[in-house]
Amino acid sequence: MNDTIIEIKDLKINIKIDEGTLTAVRGVDFEIKKGETLGLVGESGCGKSLTSKAILGINDKKCKAEGEIIFDADNLGKVNLLSLNPRGKEIRSVRGKQISMIFQEPMVAFSPMYTIGNQINEATLLHITKDKKKAKEISLEVMRKVGIANAEKRYDQYPHEFSGGMLQRALIAMALVCNPKLLIADEPTTALDVTIQAQILELMKELQKDFGMSILFITHDLGTVAKMCDRVAVMYLGRIVESAPAVEIYKNPQHPYTQGLIGSVHKIGTKNQDRLFSIEGTVPLALNLPAGCGFYDRCHKRIEGVCNVYDPSLVDVGDDHKIACFACTGCPNAKEGQGHE
Repeated sequence: MNDTIIEIKDLKINIKIDEGTLTAVRGVDFEIKKGETLGLVGESGCGKSLTSKAILGINDKKCKAEGEIIFDADNLGKVNLLSLNPRGKEIRSVRGKQISMIFQEPMVAFSPMYTIGNQINEATLLHITKDKKKAKEISLEVMRKVGIANAEKRYDQYPHEFSGGMLQRALIAMALVCNPKLLIADEPTTALDVTIQAQILELMKELQKDFGMSILFITHDLGTVAKMCDRVAVMYLGRIVESAPAVEIYKNPQHPYTQGLIGSVHKIGTKNQDRLFSIEGTVPLALNLPAGCGFYDRCHKRIEGVCNVYDPSLVDVGDDHKIACFACTGCPNAKEGQGHE
């Protein structure tokens, strides 16, 4: 872990509901290196946001997290973030300062009761300096860096006076004002039009170089992943089913789910009459799941007697490419009757 900024090991998140226990995240493993961008990809409801919020310890009280989230903190060294009190002083020294997050909806991420400058300044005063004049200077500098024109005037305006694109820039400024080691971007361009999306993505890449930070980029947009990410982890039903360098994922997707996601994207040069690939069925509810692979019912490569009995683990097939699929790896443990049930 010398160049690893964060490593997640066997993360599970269980949610108690009236019908039973919902296992929203089921043993997630990945790591992010310094200066790297990891794309976490998957359909809505597969556990991407819950995973990212578990890093910061901001999930709902009903969400019980297990496993390890090892973060290389400046003041604490390598520490398991799940072992810290979510309301304690130690996690507060990490949350917002060393790990920041850009949330999905800029329209609801800001309080309408306070000015934009006041809300950006909150992190500055908490983590950098108690001097209000100096804190304002730092906040204004970051606002200018993210491309907010006439920052001095904008500083005293309220969220409703900003457009969607400007609000997203302000949200990025709030996340970057403390120069974090890790930035979690949870679908940061979902609410923006295509032109503004491109501007925001370019801005994030430039700022990553300036600040030297790592990024966990959460999205369901594969075009965005190709533009932003160094490595990709594909998530389905609370598990990572495939991970590889971004170039490898697009060049040689192995898992049937990954192939389906890439096949469902329109490509330049395809004929009008060519139909896009569609993955049959829907993501099941992660409640009282049957034995076997979670993708079994929707998979065109499923193996009867294997995929519906054993739960595949991630297998390294070389070149930092890992797959959780018996049809792809031929997992010998399953054939011997020793797979994970």
